[in-house]
Amino acid sequence: MLGNFKFSNSTKLYFGEDSLNYLNEELPKYGKNVMPVYGGGSIKKTGVYDKVVEILKANDKTIIEDAGVMPNPTVVKLNEGVRIAKENDVDFILAVGGGSVCDYSKAVSVSVNIDEDPWEKYFIRFDDVAPETKIIPVGCVLTMVGTGSEMNGGSVITNHDQNLKIGHVFDERVFPKFSILNPKFTYTLPKKQMVAGIYDIFNHICEQYFSGDDDNTSDYISEGLLRSLIHSSRIAVNDPENYEARSNIMWTATWALNTLVGQGKAQDWMVHMIGQAIGAYTDATHGMTLSAVSMAYYRYIMNDGIAKFKRYAINVWNVDPDNKTDEQIAEEGLSCMENWMREISVVMNISELGVNEEMFDDIIDSTLLGEGGYKTFTKADVRKVLENSRK
Repeated sequence: MLGNFKFSNSTKLYFGEDSLNYLNEELPKYGKNVMPVYGGGSIKKTGVYDKVVEILKANDKTIIEDAGVMPNPTVVKLNEGVRIAKENDVDFILAVGGGSVCDYSKAVSVSVNIDEDPWEKYFIRFDDVAPETKIIPVGCVLTMVGTGSEMNGGSVITNHDQNLKIGHVFDERVFPKFSILNPKFTYTLPKKQMVAGIYDIFNHICEQYFSGDDDNTSDYISEGLLRSLIHSSRIAVNDPENYEARSNIMWTATWALNTLVGQGKAQDWMVHMIGQAIGAYTDATHGMTLSAVSMAYYRYIMNDGIAKFKRYAINVWNVDPDNKTDEQIAEEGLSCMENWMREISVVMNISELGVNEEMFDDIIDSTLLGEGGYKTFTKADVRKVLENSRK
């Protein structure tokens, strides 16, 4: 492990079939006015909504709802949520849904008590939350896995007027105070959403793994998480109500992005930067924007990080290295990855998302460029990946 870092994570997790009962332990710690936040209403169809409301009422909470959070939460919706929270003097935000709902709730929590535009402050200037800012505490009841938002400070917001989709990773003060993870709550997800979440998890790990050249304990953890996810995903796509598989996927999602496996790592995140730029223009499902560009991206940078790609092939995909060059081993590993992606039926090219060449210039201009991976990207590099992602 090279470099210096600090690791802490204050989010308390409740996991398992009976985990929602622990909401009764957490709610008394917070004020009376609770704002449940949720998406399009699927939690009402599945019965999760009724269970949460029953517990809120049993704890004598005043309920102020904020519904209609979209898969890619917008700045317009963020401003609406801030208004609702201000007008009702909300004491606690309870996100009930997937990563988008959790992301949005955190953005609202840091925006209610500021006197400036939250989009400009947090997503354009990337300002930190001021020490004196009162942050509304957030808790999560997770119904979809993928983002890891239940145990980190990440928040991604889309501005359609500016064709930008930007993430801000807030500090530990913004982490959810607790998160409730019941794998059975994920059973009713359509397959497309399930596999998009699975690939989001996978790529979160890859974004951290494919950086650095040192012998790093975080990489060994990442390899184990990847193997577990590949194994469980193959079960879940054929048997969506296999509790063991769905619970392992849920747990892997949390560990993939609770900041642990990124410790001591430069980290890449260019797949996310390109994918988010595509999402800003197409409003496509986040995990599918990542899968659509991944193979082109990793093949493009493979020779710049050949040692790690060789290790990935051997340790994650069980590629036999005998009598093969490093490049052959690395390429075979990426071929195994591609075959698995096709097996679980994620989107494999940007054309499927509605992207055409006329959109390239705008997407490239919207792509934030990082320096943490094996290749420092330029706009020309982004264009090449987009071109290779159309195939």
